[in-house]
Amino acid sequence: MLTTGFSVQGSSLKLLRAGERGIVTRINTLQDATAQALRNMGFQPGQTITLEQQFPRFVVRVGSQCHALDEPSKNAIYVRIVDH
Repeated sequence: MLTTGFSVQGSSLKLLRAGERGIVTRINTLQDATAQALRNMGFQPGQTITLEQQFPRFVVRVGSQCHALDEPSKNAIYVRIVDH
């Protein structure tokens, strides 16, 4: 049973599996540079994203573009998982 990292509001992006989609619920970071970089890539609340792969790079599709995320970036994104 999953007991950490999930809430009704959203779960960590890291909990998605390859091929799953989520809607960004919030960007939670203390570093303005990370938040700004994510906004520039199209990550914002309400945006649908798809996890393309977890390994060897953590790659997420936002719209028609794919982005490889570093550890601080993927830790900052929370999503609500959606059905296909």
